[in-house]
Amino acid sequence: MHKFLHGLFFITLTYTLTAKAEKQNQPYPLEYFALRDVISQVNLSPEGGRLALMKIPSKEGNPILEVFQSDDLTQQPFRVNANPMEIVGYSWISEDDILLSLRQQVRDKIDGFNRGVYEGKLAKFNLKTKKIKEFREVNARVVNLLPEEPNKVILAFNAKSGGSKEARLRFRPSHYYEFDLKKGTKKLLIQGSIALANIVFDGKGNPRVGFGFDDKSRESVYYYRKANSDDWQEIYRLSENSFESFNIAGLDDVKADTLLVTAHNGKDKTGLWEFNTQTKSFGDLIYQRNDVDVSGLRRHSNRWEKPDKTAAVRYFLDKDHYEYFDAEEAALYNQLDVSIPSAHSILISSRAKGNKGMVVYNVGPQDPGSYYLVRNNTVQKIGSKQPSFKHEDLAEVQYIKYPSRDGKIIPAFLTKPKGEAPFPTIVMPHGGPFVGETVGYDEWGQMLANQGYLVIQPQYRGSRGYGLDFYKSAFINGGEGGKAMQDDKDDGVKYLIEKKLADPDRVAMFGWSYGGYAALIAASRQPQMYQCVIAGAAVVDNQLQVNYYRDRLRGASKIEQEGMWVDSISPINEVAKVNVPILLIHGSVDQRVPPEHAKRYLKELDKHNKPYKYVELTGADHFSNTLFYNHQIELYQSMTDYLKNDCGPGGI
Repeated sequence: MHKFLHGLFFITLTYTLTAKAEKQNQPYPLEYFALRDVISQVNLSPEGGRLALMKIPSKEGNPILEVFQSDDLTQQPFRVNANPMEIVGYSWISEDDILLSLRQQVRDKIDGFNRGVYEGKLAKFNLKTKKIKEFREVNARVVNLLPEEPNKVILAFNAKSGGSKEARLRFRPSHYYEFDLKKGTKKLLIQGSIALANIVFDGKGNPRVGFGFDDKSRESVYYYRKANSDDWQEIYRLSENSFESFNIAGLDDVKADTLLVTAHNGKDKTGLWEFNTQTKSFGDLIYQRNDVDVSGLRRHSNRWEKPDKTAAVRYFLDKDHYEYFDAEEAALYNQLDVSIPSAHSILISSRAKGNKGMVVYNVGPQDPGSYYLVRNNTVQKIGSKQPSFKHEDLAEVQYIKYPSRDGKIIPAFLTKPKGEAPFPTIVMPHGGPFVGETVGYDEWGQMLANQGYLVIQPQYRGSRGYGLDFYKSAFINGGEGGKAMQDDKDDGVKYLIEKKLADPDRVAMFGWSYGGYAALIAASRQPQMYQCVIAGAAVVDNQLQVNYYRDRLRGASKIEQEGMWVDSISPINEVAKVNVPILLIHGSVDQRVPPEHAKRYLKELDKHNKPYKYVELTGADHFSNTLFYNHQIELYQSMTDYLKNDCGPGGI
């Protein structure tokens, strides 16, 4: 049985802080928010002698890699550029070698649903020779760095799946190879199939956990393999009709042949359980809550020397919270929480062997993301993702709960601008819709709050993390899109008006993806409480969207997706009822919600003579990592101009 451990373990931390600037009187320029992260992915080398980071040197530039001597960050770094390809990530594989993940746009248009315009490659950079070796393999995923073998990694490639047509559409097995970075050759380790589609390796590179699908019984199948064995043991099955989850979170480093799993196991909320691979049964319930799901584990920060060790279990409310198994990790994180400025969510993102240093990352409502080097009992700030902002000028975020009209309690995040209430208000529902959202630093929310808007992000029914009943209530008795799910958002506005925080005559909705769908639904609601809506990458035709993947839906996923989209209100059918102005925004190469959606909706708006503006983001996909500076600045300028000038009579 695991126990939660708490202890006292102090390190001396010193740092230099600049004096606070005078109170901000004017909003920050939109250009500040449109910038991609100035620095990111800061990591120490295995022995701690070097520190690398990704840096975007100009507002429209691509990332470069900078490598410093960690004992003197004031010296000029060595810079690596992969032009015309873009460096999107990297990994230290030895003190002198870095594995680069690259991508390049290879086509101008999408090839269809979920088939974007980028392809990826890998390359190795050697700091001694200063040479880059590019590998031929395309779209490989690095799944294990094999820390005990610095010239080798394990790669995964998508494989063609066998089985029925439905299975082939739903599952993408992987082939796994040991890849020699010195020779550029690969050796097949495991050939994936529908029956054994995906593998998880331990820190030494041993395949330990497998996941597959039984095409005949329509069950997900889970496998376990002992460290020194070639035999897979089937340990668990889960029907495709089940809404419960069974996720293998890690190996138990206390009990042999025992896994740590997050699962419902007959309960509404997921908990952390022991699972005995030999008896093929659940053991002790290690941790569970009554209010929210367990969302995963926190690994030990010393990943080079303790790659399989679990430090804590994670759950989220206002932010990620942790209950620790490891006393030293608990004490270390507790000390960092009181030592890092504006600490909110702390992560030891990188740690060298032998306690030779660590990189600590903090992010939160008033910190877009800052990195610190902890070395020789001191803390040195490396830099911030967005150095233009001062902590005190960014908005605070509150975690609130309010009742929907049918009595369901809806959690929400409230980003409050400077000044006195009541405020003009933006309702900003998350995409998905079946995802969990925890608001740390939310760029869109902070940008709007900086412009003077109160922003509410409701965790409407269907949001994950609050148990099965809350999730299933969005679709189990018919799709609630445009119905109860929409009521949840509107009731959040009513709550803010009652609390005298929101000005009832100055309210709008802005969302992306499902959030864009919700905004279009809001545009045709009666009685109307919004002055305008802004819909980004919106699903406008429910049938069109589900048709992209209808043939791969079975069991619980079929009930979820068809219940949501087929049974919910479709915006394309509601255009005649639209009664507020609309700003419609869509990326030209959106692979998840293809531009056909926007085109169809625009035709209907014209047909019914409804007021709107349309902005197409040239070259933008659905996802945030394809929104470059030019996309972001166009998005933000369009939004703020629309809200101030075209949102209802006189703007809001």
